[in-house]
Amino acid sequence: MNTDDTVRTFLDFYRERGHELITGSTLLPPPSDPVLFTTSGMHPLTPYLQGRPHPQGRRLVNVQRCLRTTDLDEIGDLTHLTMFEMLGSWSLGDYDHPQSLRWGYELLRDGFGIPREKLYVTVFGGDEQVGPDLESLGTWRELGVPVEPTRDENWWSNGPVGPCGPDSEIFYWTGDGPPEGSPTTDSRWVEIWNHVHMRYERGEDGGLVPLRQVNVDTGMGLERLVSVLQGRRSVYETDLFEPWMRTVPLLWDLDERSVRVVCDHLRSSVVVLGEGVRPSNTGRGYVLRRLIRRLLTVLRRDDDSRTLCDLPGELVGTGPVREVLLDEERRFGQLLERGRRVLSRPEFRGPLSEEDFRYLHDTYGLPREWVAGLLR
Repeated sequence: MNTDDTVRTFLDFYRERGHELITGSTLLPPPSDPVLFTTSGMHPLTPYLQGRPHPQGRRLVNVQRCLRTTDLDEIGDLTHLTMFEMLGSWSLGDYDHPQSLRWGYELLRDGFGIPREKLYVTVFGGDEQVGPDLESLGTWRELGVPVEPTRDENWWSNGPVGPCGPDSEIFYWTGDGPPEGSPTTDSRWVEIWNHVHMRYERGEDGGLVPLRQVNVDTGMGLERLVSVLQGRRSVYETDLFEPWMRTVPLLWDLDERSVRVVCDHLRSSVVVLGEGVRPSNTGRGYVLRRLIRRLLTVLRRDDDSRTLCDLPGELVGTGPVREVLLDEERRFGQLLERGRRVLSRPEFRGPLSEEDFRYLHDTYGLPREWVAGLLR
């Protein structure tokens, strides 16, 4: 099942059950929103989860572009991405959480052909404020899917304040042999879908109050789901990344993890540039500049002659996007020349402390990864 088939299957399933398709193509939140980029499928829906009527009704579905920089150190593994797409469905005070779980299992089993024995679920086991999610626990047992309560992992929120609630995280077995253990004991269980029973609002004081309406919010990473359905070891081996993974290793001799980082950061940068964002030292522009400089740091780690000029038009085009990338590469080269002069000073000879790394970054803009690589 290719990516287009996967998206179509998901959307058709929910539209057949009364969900209206809403837009989710842009990474940029509304001007009044303080966040720089949309980080989850539910983020643009926060006012409606808090009770405002949505113009398209109480059952919604979409595919939302998202960008997160909180996991940058994880980029290069088999599953994490900076820019990704989230398949989402919502009940805004309409059907209950058990109905969402039953539909979710039906879609995975019948729509995507995933056998029950390849699935495992974790649910909220309770804490000092909220009791265990016995309703979800009972529903999964009724469906015959292995389920495990956890204390800390199954509570979802989009930040320190706002809508939140217990969730059911659905995992898929990626190991070669028969499934073993559980998601808390074996990392070969990979999360593919999250169903949130969003029924609380967390205040500034950390306290919880019931939301005016009880909602259901589900989110499933498209790239990760496609890797499962295509039987691939990683998200980078799917048809979504085919042009990048076919081209980048032929251009530059990089180790496997570095190839993934370069492909991820290039792909993310191209999408952000396509949204009209340009590199700068603040806000969204700084996020973009950081991504480009991280990929250049990895690219040039072992060979300063590697350049984005080598990229074919198939990946970055021949217009403004390419020009911005090359301009940032020139700026980065100038920064590194200044950096080499700074690091030649006597006070930077020998092992550097954390304070030194912070000073070099805050004063001269020198990336930690580049400084550490130069001093090896």
